[in-house]
Amino acid sequence: MRQQVSPRPVAPVADTTPAELDAADVSFSDLEREAALARLFDTNHTSLLRLAVLLGAEGEAEDVVSEAFYELYRRWHRLRSHDAALSYLRAVVCNLVRMRVRRLQVARKHSEQVIESVGSAEAEVVLREDQRALVEAIKRLPARQREALVLRYWLDLRESEIAAAMGISAGAVKSHTSRGMATLTRLLEDRR
Repeated sequence: MRQQVSPRPVAPVADTTPAELDAADVSFSDLEREAALARLFDTNHTSLLRLAVLLGAEGEAEDVVSEAFYELYRRWHRLRSHDAALSYLRAVVCNLVRMRVRRLQVARKHSEQVIESVGSAEAEVVLREDQRALVEAIKRLPARQREALVLRYWLDLRESEIAAAMGISAGAVKSHTSRGMATLTRLLEDRR
């Protein structure tokens, strides 16, 4: 005949507050993730904000970057390495701006009202007066050419990094960059 053994009650650790017990449940990897994300945010937030503005997010640049960091937070454990986090953030920013621009284009096509573009406070802070002509010319480029040029010359990324951020081949990056430079040169010469 089997005897039933009743579980022994677990005595709370002396001098331990409930908050400390909750903190003990947090795994070490979660703390590492939080610290790594905080470092990434501190060192790269401004450059990612500039990237979003230059790609066309303007008034929504802060939202785009925040959403990119949220996506990184959600998928942190899926990264192949923690060194890939910044590349992942750039790719997410590019994709989010592309989706927002596409959504605006569709809304404008279906809307009969003319929407007047107003510069955001973020765009005004990020861009100096001497860059305005260049930025205006960049805004007139097709989206893929604009992305390739901004990633290449603003962030100084290699072709492989640009290809990863844009989700295209390295050859397509070369093509978009070359065509973008030719168009940009023509637009700036026309302005003179």
